[in-house]
Amino acid sequence: MNVAIIKYNAGNIYSVYYALKRLGVDPTITANKKLLQKADKIIFPGQGEATMTMHYLKMHNLDELIKKLNQPFLGICIGMQLMCRFSEEGNVNCLNIFNIPVLKFQQKKHEDKIPHIGWNTITNLKGDLYKNIKEKAFVYFVHSYYIPISEHTIATTQYINNFSSSLQIKNFYATQFHPEKSGEIGEKILNNFLSL
Repeated sequence: MNVAIIKYNAGNIYSVYYALKRLGVDPTITANKKLLQKADKIIFPGQGEATMTMHYLKMHNLDELIKKLNQPFLGICIGMQLMCRFSEEGNVNCLNIFNIPVLKFQQKKHEDKIPHIGWNTITNLKGDLYKNIKEKAFVYFVHSYYIPISEHTIATTQYINNFSSSLQIKNFYATQFHPEKSGEIGEKILNNFLSL
């Protein structure tokens, strides 16, 4: 299977690379448009800042390419946020694959810590990405911005408020959590993506 990881100015790409290697996949890390178009599956991972990352994608015309892809596509963390319409992080317009804004967590009580870091549960699981994953499975999060619940939500998490921990529209899938850092559950989710 030909799996491509989009290379751009974001951290955490290699943790996804090694997670896929553990699953028996030899992924290609690339920003080459032809290689991305030929890939069977594409993963758009990362940790980073929305404004700088969108600027990089536009400079390299990756923004238009991503929106036109037809194969299964998985955005992780900042990858998921950049797939939305707009982010409050830098007040930047994003890819608008999901017509939803990305909002900053607002502390409601003293014990609310931002960013949201650590293990939390996913619920209301829908679709093939969550095949054989039990409700309230624990996954690993690191984020200060969140995506509200919408018609595209396929998993939800509660932290300060309910938010979308996963989205899907057509061939585009996304997770706010890091499956590559989420142990056995994360491996199952990545395997489900590879099986789409």
